[in-house]
Amino acid sequence: MSYTIAVAGKGGTGKTTVSSLVIGHFLRAGRTPVFAVDADANFNLNEQLGVEVTHTIGGMREDMKRKISANEVPPGVSKDEYMEMLLHQTLVEAPGFDLLVMGRPEGPGCYCAANNMLRRYLEVLAKNYPFVVIDNEAGMEHLSRRTTMKIDLLLLVSEPSPVGIMSAARIRDLAREMEIGVARTGLVINRVPEGRAEQLVAEARGRDLEVLGTVPADELVMEYALSHTPAVRLPAETPAVRAIEEILATATL
Repeated sequence: MSYTIAVAGKGGTGKTTVSSLVIGHFLRAGRTPVFAVDADANFNLNEQLGVEVTHTIGGMREDMKRKISANEVPPGVSKDEYMEMLLHQTLVEAPGFDLLVMGRPEGPGCYCAANNMLRRYLEVLAKNYPFVVIDNEAGMEHLSRRTTMKIDLLLLVSEPSPVGIMSAARIRDLAREMEIGVARTGLVINRVPEGRAEQLVAEARGRDLEVLGTVPADELVMEYALSHTPAVRLPAETPAVRAIEEILATATL
């Protein structure tokens, strides 16, 4: 049975970097394969993992629509079977993990259909992996569409400010209102300046948030970002990596 971690937070909190560091934790520990899911329409988890993406769920939807319209679906294959076949083609396979990217449809309109496909097959694919890490889109939209239904650990990522912590509390409240199955919810305060952790933790506890830990502002993380080096390759002794290791230990993983 797989253990699912969903990472959520408003834009700019560093949730994709946190997602990649969580995946890196499992890779270093040999707890593989990991099923990585980029559920953000504006996807970039692949860049933090150092892999190239050529197919997305959104693109798959458009491809299927074109082929059905042109009667190019293989004979004897149902639409569901064909959809599942295309889905497997979108998986990016890498040492220790596989990545599935939602993306946006190429055509006009919303990407609700792509979201529905992701929800439909995520549970089926997840059964093949001991750990699933889902990088959700910014804000609360993804949770409100009920795409992620079974979550063992919801990591709320906040910037080091009262506003960021308030936004994280709202995401927690939304998950409760939508009755999304979350076993445990915890806050990660990211990019914390030296000497500010205690004050920020107190702010979070004032909003009844469980603080799993803080991640310090780390110059090496910035250097990797500016040089387009995947965050998953950060050395184990890096302060940000050590902080994530401690947070996951607190979460009893």
